[in-house]
Amino acid sequence: MFTGIILDIGNIANIESHGNDIRALIRTQHLSLDAFNPGDSIAVNGVCLTAIELDQNTFSVDISAETLNCTTLGSIAEGSRVNLETALTPSTALGGHMVSGHVDGVGRVESLDDDGRSTRYEFSAPKALAKYIAAKGSIAVDGVSLTVNTVAQNHFSVNIIPHTMEKTIFADYQAGSAVNLEVDIIARYLERLNSADV
Repeated sequence: MFTGIILDIGNIANIESHGNDIRALIRTQHLSLDAFNPGDSIAVNGVCLTAIELDQNTFSVDISAETLNCTTLGSIAEGSRVNLETALTPSTALGGHMVSGHVDGVGRVESLDDDGRSTRYEFSAPKALAKYIAAKGSIAVDGVSLTVNTVAQNHFSVNIIPHTMEKTIFADYQAGSAVNLEVDIIARYLERLNSADV
C-alpha cells in the first residue's frame, strides 16, 4: 500500500527487452535505497513493482506484458522521468489517501490552464471508471494523490500547486499525455457492497 505522496522523481536508466516483458533500471535523485531489500515494493508512476536488485540510488524491476499493456509503462523509454514512492511502513504519515498501486486504467490530459499560482489540469478517464470519480473525492494520477475538483461525464479536473509541480512529473505533461489512473479504493468496495449479487 502507498499514500500517493511522491518521494522522488526517478529516471529510467536502462531497459532490457525479454520477449514480451522488460527489465528496467531506475535511478533515484534524492531517495536513498540503503534500507531496502530485493522483494520490496516501489510504486513507479503509480504502478506497484517489485525491486529485484538495489544499490544506494538504483533499482531494477521486471515489468510483465500485462502491466506494459494496461499502464503507461508500456511506452516508457530510457531517459523518461517517473514518480517514485516506497511502500507504507507503520511509521509512515498518511498524508494522501490509501493507494494500492494497482492501476485501474489509462487517462489523458485534455487541457492545462493557469489558475492563480496553481495549474488546472483536465483529464479524460475511461468511461468504465467515470462512476468511481467524485468531486472532492480522491484519485491517484501517475501515483500522485489528488483531490478531484470537478467531474463531468468521463472528464475530471484537479489543481496542481507549485510544490506538487516541482516534486512530481506533472511539469512534463501536455495535452494528450497519457497517465495512469487509480480510483479511490473505497468507491470500489462500496460498489461491491451495494451490488445485488452479494
